[in-house]
Amino acid sequence: MSFLEKLRQAQSELAEGEADPLRKKVEAVVRGMEAISTVALLDLLGMPKTTGNGRRLAPTMRALGFIQIKSRRFEPGGWRDSVTRGWARPIRGAGRRGVTVKPSHSISSIDEPAQQKDACHVQ
Repeated sequence: MSFLEKLRQAQSELAEGEADPLRKKVEAVVRGMEAISTVALLDLLGMPKTTGNGRRLAPTMRALGFIQIKSRRFEPGGWRDSVTRGWARPIRGAGRRGVTVKPSHSISSIDEPAQQKDACHVQ
């Protein structure tokens, strides 16, 4: 590798780091995760839990393919109206729109009368 190629590679790495300084840290933290709350992510990164830091993470998480979520689950020690915000990987890929799903039953089995009753029904 020539000196000019090494120089160009170093410049591209430097420009990449300046464009998104958190990307490498966030990639390392969320590797293998399907979902994570914003508070937990900030905690794992060692950043203060502020709105500004959450907003700084948003473009990085979107670039990594995560989508925003808002969950109203009742958490231990939380109130019924508490909201947990975070990030999740989409279940469906971007190129899978328009996928049709066949029903698990056939139409003929719906029209036929039931020959036997369920075991849970008592006569």
